[in-house]
Amino acid sequence: MTHSSDIKIVEVGPRDGLQNEANLLPVEHKVEFINQLSETGLTHIEAGSFVSAKWVPQMASSDEVFKQIKRVPSVTYAALTPNLTGLQSAIESGVDEIAVFTAASELFCKTNINCSIDESIDRFKPLISLANEHNIKVRGYVSCIMGCPYEGDIQPQNVLETSRKLLELGCYEISLGDTIGVGTANRVKSLLKLLKREFKTDQLAVHFHDTYGQALTNIYASLDEGITTIDTSVAGLGGCPYAKGASGNMATEDVVYMLNGLGLSTGVDLNKLIVAGKFICDILNRKNGSKVAFASNER
Repeated sequence: MTHSSDIKIVEVGPRDGLQNEANLLPVEHKVEFINQLSETGLTHIEAGSFVSAKWVPQMASSDEVFKQIKRVPSVTYAALTPNLTGLQSAIESGVDEIAVFTAASELFCKTNINCSIDESIDRFKPLISLANEHNIKVRGYVSCIMGCPYEGDIQPQNVLETSRKLLELGCYEISLGDTIGVGTANRVKSLLKLLKREFKTDQLAVHFHDTYGQALTNIYASLDEGITTIDTSVAGLGGCPYAKGASGNMATEDVVYMLNGLGLSTGVDLNKLIVAGKFICDILNRKNGSKVAFASNER
């Protein structure tokens, strides 16, 4: 188990959590949601995505969201930017950090971003260069680290090679995404042991989907390997639209509850987090995916 007393939670609810919701949320609701999250003690919030409104209509208002949120100085407000146009908009909107997205699966890459893994890496070069000019940090996402809806099992070596390319480009951290949630603890530990031969643990983060109910166990296994940055989504919002039966991201509330029980500090107020999760679920008229939030409300 990690000896660090400081675990960083990267809250992806406002972006990864909302992007596939069919009901388009007005800007004021997104702003209020992010403002509530900002008051929980979270230090890193992925607040939007500067992508084509045609492909992801829910994120079309990200520029307005960034301009209207009440920023807390201790919080980093990040956005996904797949291309230079998106990055320009993100810079104008005052983002603190950007993220770029590729996969460890060729078929997933070709199906979702219409290019090979290597082509996706090439596309990021001008983005990262421009971000550097503006002193904006860049985070890299690698999807399908365990399995792909099209290719099946993914070889750990593929994850290593894709992660290496992103780090060499200038990403400060790689978020390892189990996009379809098929990973189990032993496989997670095995992959992380391989990556740790080449990378420092503070260059790696984990992002588990809970499709098969393994996300919390996989996070525990990652802590055991010294990982201290965990992506989560309040109320378990989100999930992969391409993964059959995908039930969403790992709920932030459930992870914070576990970390509290392990004596690991996140600085996050669990009660305020539960309130923020309930707020967004009420607006979306959807079931809260957090077991901790459900149990707390039933008491």
